[in-house]
Amino acid sequence: MTSRGRLNARLDPEMERKVAYLRRRTGLGTSDLVRASLDHYYEAVRSGGGKAREILEASGFVGGASGPVDLSERYKEHLAGSLGRKHS
Repeated sequence: MTSRGRLNARLDPEMERKVAYLRRRTGLGTSDLVRASLDHYYEAVRSGGGKAREILEASGFVGGASGPVDLSERYKEHLAGSLGRKHS
């Protein structure tokens, strides 16, 4: 590509639908949408943003909680104690 190169791409109907949706939602033309998308993808790849843990943490899927520090090792004992207190 040259400094002002042209990009030709074949898109399946689903991808065409996505492009049309993004154009409507953002008000961007196709060229500006492709530029913005490539910039976003470039930065994500360059910064290592594709790591599963980072993605899950950013989405709120992975979080922290409080509890015993040995819970993963003694979960059965902790569960039995908790159930015993609940049904006493």
